[in-house]
Amino acid sequence: MNRPLPAVRLRVPTHEDAVAWHRVFDDPEVMEFYGGRSAALSVYEELTARQRRHDAEHGFCLWTMLDEAGEVMGFTGAQPWRPDWGPVGETEIGWRLGRAYWGRGYVTAAALETLRRVRAAGVPGVVAMVRPGNERSIAVIRRLGMEPAETYEHPTLGEPALCYRLTLSDAE
Repeated sequence: MNRPLPAVRLRVPTHEDAVAWHRVFDDPEVMEFYGGRSAALSVYEELTARQRRHDAEHGFCLWTMLDEAGEVMGFTGAQPWRPDWGPVGETEIGWRLGRAYWGRGYVTAAALETLRRVRAAGVPGVVAMVRPGNERSIAVIRRLGMEPAETYEHPTLGEPALCYRLTLSDAE
């Protein structure tokens, strides 16, 4: 990426952010690799509550991303990998961004800040899980310096899930 990265603010998600996430993610293009549509509001309410707990317990979470005007764009951050398949016991980095913000460098800027914060919290490395074909996320993963690692069979989708890894002591 040749242009400067935009300014991004990250904050621990509030209860109100559940409504904002639900609204921002209510777009079939945004949700293409997450089932095609936004989850129910109750899912985002549980997710934001869990992220507040993660931040209190680990010093990191999936933070709400705010643009320069303070508008919610989506989330990025890290959390313990929860499923009982895939990179069990690892810390996953991830993001989801509203369509209006794509292609401007917001996710890359926020993901670099996430790496700084999880490194400061003592996390030795992170993984990113991505479905094949999610070229936007794979491009960010590559910008972060992550390397392809394992491929896992997704238990409900019947397709591979790609795992990328980054050892934080080696990260820039």
